[in-house]
Amino acid sequence: MKKAIILPLVLIIIMGCSVPQPPVAPEPVAPVKMAVKHEVEVPREFRAAWVATVANIDWPSKPGLTTEQQKAEAISLLDSAVILNLNAIVFQVRPQCDALYASELEPWSYFLTGDQGKAPEPYYDPLTFWVEESHKRGLELHTWFNPYRAHHPQGKKNESSVIASRPEIVREIDNGYFWLDPSLQSTQDYSYDVVMDVVKRYDIDGVHFDDYFYPYSNIEFPDSIPWQAYKDNGGTLERHDWRREAVNIFIKRVYDGIKAEKSWVKFGLSPFGIWRPGHPPSIRGYDQYDKLFADAKLWLNEGWIDYWTPQLYWPTRQIPQSYPVLLGWWARQNTHNRNLWPGLFTSKIKDETGALENFSQIMITRGIVPDGPGNVHFSMKALQRNYGGISEILMDGPYKHAALVPPSPWLDDQAPAAPLVEIEPKAGNAHINWLHEDQGDVNKWVVYVQRGKGWTYQILGSEIESLILPLTIRSEDGMTPPEVLNKIAVTAVDRVGNESERTVLSVR
Repeated sequence: MKKAIILPLVLIIIMGCSVPQPPVAPEPVAPVKMAVKHEVEVPREFRAAWVATVANIDWPSKPGLTTEQQKAEAISLLDSAVILNLNAIVFQVRPQCDALYASELEPWSYFLTGDQGKAPEPYYDPLTFWVEESHKRGLELHTWFNPYRAHHPQGKKNESSVIASRPEIVREIDNGYFWLDPSLQSTQDYSYDVVMDVVKRYDIDGVHFDDYFYPYSNIEFPDSIPWQAYKDNGGTLERHDWRREAVNIFIKRVYDGIKAEKSWVKFGLSPFGIWRPGHPPSIRGYDQYDKLFADAKLWLNEGWIDYWTPQLYWPTRQIPQSYPVLLGWWARQNTHNRNLWPGLFTSKIKDETGALENFSQIMITRGIVPDGPGNVHFSMKALQRNYGGISEILMDGPYKHAALVPPSPWLDDQAPAAPLVEIEPKAGNAHINWLHEDQGDVNKWVVYVQRGKGWTYQILGSEIESLILPLTIRSEDGMTPPEVLNKIAVTAVDRVGNESERTVLSVR
């Protein structure tokens, strides 16, 4: 394994080279409409990583760290994401009916403080911190919930646990796990309220569920009492169908609830990568439909999600679970043209061969999903620690240049107005300032820069409204002609990825 890269330090050096100055209110400049085709276009690709808090996989590194230690570790992960040109983080906020945020519905997580129900000291709200620090860096922050897991065996439950407070909806299964009973209306209400509480109170960009519906377990799920009640009340579904229907109802309810509250908040699902063995015919493996009672194909077919992240954790050449074969099948099921961004098992990388497999899977995704591709890496730790050289491979290859998150036109297809821009040459620099008539419709800016005939771009957070660029960049050898700043263009990007027309100004 190659030696880990110290990513955050590199970011400090890079960012220190150009510090945006306080904005100066510009004189309005009429937008100049350009042709649809430009000399440089920002690529569109979802580049994300899961940050797992269950069992302290990614963050915090262990329970009970001080507030400052927790913040420092979070900043290190986020800075690493920026250096790698990621544009989103999927942050686990509910690993086991607990909370890594201030909640009146569930106790503080054991994985945060080492004592379930105990708040951080000195007090802070970790989710507020993660949202703010992500947005400062131009990263989307998606909150990841486990909707049904009541207790993980590494979680050290106490009297604040749902096992004690709501025993009527909890079932004990094997290997020290406890689970909410998905068939119960009270379970659905409880988990729905938890999700919507976060949607309402935090400025998040997405809600995310993984593959844990009914549990991976060797025993029959202990739901005989509600099953008998269902039959006594005239229910006609078979038992497995009854379980699946309960999950189906919950998934659609969550999607509809999010859209009614904040239509721009995306709902993403990351199911087990195989729907059923034999679909497509060459595929063999675990049957989530019959074991987890997750009819993932239905949810995608019905469009009850905004992005789809099947966990395609197998190599390209593993024929019974081949990555491109499975991805191609899921693409054919995507009848509502939702964003398809499969999950990669980056943490499984052991050497350069594994890293190159990960690279190949990204390129296969681009081929099968040419419009708005993307991948989510499990997990951020593997990228930060450069497993098998994967970070270098990504930075030198598919993630060499920054990308915007692909749009979600079914949520909103109206681009923001173009920004108003001013350039003031002063002391050898171009002082660029911009503003927007509707700041609430701006999530990011893109600044395009032309020197000579070549164009480059920068993606900036919405709070940045100025930039200072040198008018001339002289060559180090003194022989090559200097690069002269010719034009700049600025666009506004909204919460669902729509980009405005470019406001273009010549530099004189």
